[in-house]
Amino acid sequence: MNEIKELCLKHTNLEDTDIEIIQHIARTIQFIADSTESDVFIDCPTTHNDAAIVVAEAKPSNKPSLYKESVVGKLAIRQNEPAVIRAIEIGMPGRNIKGITQEQIKVKQSVEPIRNKENKTIGILIIEKDVTEDLCNDRKIEILAEANEELTTQIAGKYEKESDIAYYVNEAILIFDESGILKFKNPGAELLYSKLGYNEDILGMNFANLSVTNRCFKDIISNNCIDTFEHEVGGMCLQIKYIVQSNKALKLVVLIRDITDMKEKEKELVHKSVVIREIHHRVKNNLQTIASLLRLQSRRIHNEAFLNAMNDSINRILSIAATHEILAKQGIDEVNIKEVINRIKSSMVTFEKRDNIDLAIKITGDDFRISSDKATTTALVVNELLQNSIKHAFKEKSEGEIIINIEKGNMYSTISIIDNGNGFEVDTVPKNSLGLMIVRSLIHDKLEGNLDIYSNSEGTKVIFDFKN
Repeated sequence: MNEIKELCLKHTNLEDTDIEIIQHIARTIQFIADSTESDVFIDCPTTHNDAAIVVAEAKPSNKPSLYKESVVGKLAIRQNEPAVIRAIEIGMPGRNIKGITQEQIKVKQSVEPIRNKENKTIGILIIEKDVTEDLCNDRKIEILAEANEELTTQIAGKYEKESDIAYYVNEAILIFDESGILKFKNPGAELLYSKLGYNEDILGMNFANLSVTNRCFKDIISNNCIDTFEHEVGGMCLQIKYIVQSNKALKLVVLIRDITDMKEKEKELVHKSVVIREIHHRVKNNLQTIASLLRLQSRRIHNEAFLNAMNDSINRILSIAATHEILAKQGIDEVNIKEVINRIKSSMVTFEKRDNIDLAIKITGDDFRISSDKATTTALVVNELLQNSIKHAFKEKSEGEIIINIEKGNMYSTISIIDNGNGFEVDTVPKNSLGLMIVRSLIHDKLEGNLDIYSNSEGTKVIFDFKN
């Protein structure tokens, strides 16, 4: 604690009473670090507008820290940690804002201002997570960040309730001592228990009279761990978190969040998902019906060129139908790219089957999810290229092979259609070829990619890429 005072006196303009508040809150940050499995810091404003000084830190004991060395005494600058400087300047918290540590590691920061009795921001409590971890759906960490800054001061009665950050949290926060007696509650807890029918002050009540589940106090304490679960009571769906501590006065922290609205929204999403699946199913059926009608019509056509054009159109329609068929089963707006291409392959083998050749079509490479719009466009392009290869690459051959290879990249992914057919002179392909015009247009306009064609006597390789 002496180090905090030395750093504050050297780098800040904080008063002695302000430094005492920082020192007091610093005693609680190890608990926050362990509860949230995060690196936790306290930064204080310096005499420079664009920098803060790290005066305290706590690394999680139950998870590897993001830091190799201590950063106490180092500066947090605006360029790397904008959330910290913003919180100092305007006194507002921030959630899941990207920053760069003193060791040049990308992190997500949740920050909470620390204020003195005059409501002046004298420091910032910072919770840092790896940037790859999704904190957007984890409000429980926010509760801990906001609630535990001055919980010990609340219990001790050192500061007035109005200055306690826990009083500005909507979620219910209850703290029981080792005997199971409620020693602290915030307004969120009062509101929750009033909804449950409690008409008197719950402070001082026993855990057994306040528990919204059938779990007893001794069993919870004996587990000596953090436990989170959901429970329905009084027409509400509650998310409950038990945090057991070694401190006798703060033996059990209970965090309760009313997630009834969130659950209702989840039900709405499920219902919408069912509706979307039904729409895709109907679109697929309609496309297949159109293809069937065109196929019936094609039987009356005796002009070979017109018949080929009709069959090409039928294949294009079926390739779009294949994507909607997958979406109808999954009920989401993304599909696996290999599944789409597999459907195109199956449809093509059936529709363009040639009895005079033993043809193998293989799909290799990566599998990943793409949007339905991109999947439909990709299906059309692969359909066109595969159809062209089956029709023209193996004339006067008894066997052949086509490989469709998929490679996922960071910004662009690539699909290659490779055959061991006769090959052709690329420069001799008519520029007004409908199939090639469709392919180039789809790749350029819809997929934001490029098309390359390579061919010789050993076969043909067509490559196109698309933006992820």
